[in-house]
Amino acid sequence: MPMSLLIRNGRVITASDDYVADVYCENGTIIAIGRDLPSHRFQAEREIDASGQYVMPGGIDVHTHLDMPFGGTMSSDDFETGRSVEPPASSTSPSSTAARRCATRWTGGWRRHRARR
Repeated sequence: MPMSLLIRNGRVITASDDYVADVYCENGTIIAIGRDLPSHRFQAEREIDASGQYVMPGGIDVHTHLDMPFGGTMSSDDFETGRSVEPPASSTSPSSTAARRCATRWTGGWRRHRARR
């Protein structure tokens, strides 16, 4: 199902710029970024007021630890809570990886990981 989204008044951060603008998307693709995009041309099915919020068009979350032991503790988010904060049209792709302890086989780590669920 086609969908259009207009994010208004967000602080847009790109590789070269930092300014307040609107971002218009259709079917998960960024179509336009600009200040005060004209509403007669960019009519969206969903509109978000991002005033005071960061907007990073095309940003990629390349590395996130979910439900993983680290330094004697566990990461604060599991797969459910960590996925709930993704922005619309996010590019985060989770993969389940068993954390290995030293001198253990990966299958043992995988069984412990699955048992926690």
